[in-house]
Parts: sequence; C-alpha cells; structure tokens
Amino acid sequence: MGKVVEIGIADIKGNQIQKVNQVEVIKGQGILNDRKFKKENQKECQITLIEIENINYYNSIYKKNIAPLDFRRNIITEKVKLNDLVKKEFYVGEIKLKGHDLCRPCKYLQEKLNLNNFIKEFLYKGGLRCEILNSGKISVGDIIKL
Repeated sequence: MGKVVEIGIADIKGNQIQKVNQVEVIKGQGILNDRKFKKENQKECQITLIEIENINYYNSIYKKNIAPLDFRRNIITEKVKLNDLVKKEFYVGEIKLKGHDLCRPCKYLQEKLNLNNFIKEFLYKGGLRCEILNSGKISVGDIIKL
C-alpha cells in the first residue's frame, strides 16, 4: 500500500508551494486555500499527485537535490504506481479520488526549476491529475488504497 509523504499548496499561481501536514478538500472544487481551488472546477484540475520514487530517481541520475514540493504537485506519494490509477477510483485516507489524466511536464516548470531535461524525463512520470469525489481531510501518513 502507498502513503502520503508530503502535502503542498500555494495560494496564488506561481507562488512557492508551502508544505503543510493536512489539507481540507472539497468535492468537485479542489483543495481549500490552493491556487487551483474553485467552484465547479474541472475534474482533472482539483488535486495532483506525484511519486517520490520518480523525484528521487531524477535527483540521483542528474545529481540534483530538488525538493519534492518544487515539482508543484499537491500530494507526494510513496509506494504507489500512479500511472496505474488513470480512470480508476481510489482512496487517500478517507478521501475518494478518481484519476483522470497524467500530469504532463511543462516548459513553465522546466524553466522555474532551471532544468534542460525535465520535460523529457518526466513525460510519463510527472504525476496524476484527479477529481475529488467526497469532502474531508488528507493528512501526511494517510494510506493510499484501491
């Protein structure tokens, strides 16, 4: 089983992601106090996850020390293959999510991190975009299960 190892939010697009221990999520809207929170939010824009294993691999291969939250995803996971959760429903703690699409690495993030090879390396490792199916809280340490 996977678990949540870090959580991050930013109040405004482009602002530094702030590490938090817990977030409140609202069905169909997103993470309260996050830059992408809005009423009637698109399904694939409500919450994002990324695997710590992919971040660690990248840092190891390219001799970098990029912090997990600098990848600008909300939830950093461990021991779960997020690509396998596209089009599937799963739980993060008590919160039910549905995976809709892979997070595509973008030029904005590549430039923000000052990396030349980011887009190529994270094409299928950049995380998962999800819909929030019930309201509640997600905390560091929560278990991820189908």
